[in-house]
Amino acid sequence: MSYRTYTREFKLEALELLNNCGKSSAQIERELGITKGLLLKWRDRYQARQVGGEKVLEPSDLESANVELRRLRRELAIAEEEREILKKAVNIFSRRGR
Repeated sequence: MSYRTYTREFKLEALELLNNCGKSSAQIERELGITKGLLLKWRDRYQARQVGGEKVLEPSDLESANVELRRLRRELAIAEEEREILKKAVNIFSRRGR
């Protein structure tokens, strides 16, 4: 099964249609030929911002927070592993001195 990829410009235009034309997301998805529910996922995942004279598609605040949360959890897991290794090393070296 192959997945179709969409350009940022296509996503931006689709989201603008959702916000401005008054049609339902299902109707817009049918007209654009995209998978059911994909437009709402894009709405949750991205936000359009005006930068300079053009609109740019950026990750939403929620998506950015989720990315940061995943990064911090990975970092915490690494720190906990390192702490356990150091505990074992201290235990080994403290026994040698006896």
